[in-house]
Amino acid sequence: MTSMWYDRMSFGRKEGNAMMSENLVAEMNKQINFEFYSSNLYLAMAAYCAAEDLDGFANFFTVQAQEENFHAMKIFHFVNATGNRVLIGGLEAPQNEFTSVEDVFRAAYEHEQQVTKRIYYLADIASQEREHATSSFLNWFIDEQIEEEATFSSILKKLERIGADGNALYMLDDELGKRTFEPQDATTLK
Repeated sequence: MTSMWYDRMSFGRKEGNAMMSENLVAEMNKQINFEFYSSNLYLAMAAYCAAEDLDGFANFFTVQAQEENFHAMKIFHFVNATGNRVLIGGLEAPQNEFTSVEDVFRAAYEHEQQVTKRIYYLADIASQEREHATSSFLNWFIDEQIEEEATFSSILKKLERIGADGNALYMLDDELGKRTFEPQDATTLK
């Protein structure tokens, strides 16, 4: 069943539907750019892992980069659909140097914690402004961040337990190499 939201979530801007305050639009635009930055960060992490001959870890971060790009586009389409203007800014270069795969996952986990704080901040603004549609939209991201933090925390704990055990590291590398990106439609709310 096609919903009214699907029609509103199309790529084109719908004039007259502006629902968000200028402040909320500005913060949503910052988040779009931060999600693109996150994608670049995970590509840098994938490149580090590939250079270390850890192709499974590289795959994991390549998939993660695709997911972050999807998150950016999901917010992009929502802002457009609400009759507001998306503004894409320049991106700062991500961290490219790491000391180990454990260091990579520690940095990634800390980054996901930062993303969670940013999503909560957006949700707080939407709630304070009684912007119910945006609050509903952001619930998807809140759920996503619970999953993201749990995933990175779990892998980081495994790496801490593995330590210098090369065989265990390569087993985890093999496991992470099986991860795939399942493209989703960024223009829908769900």
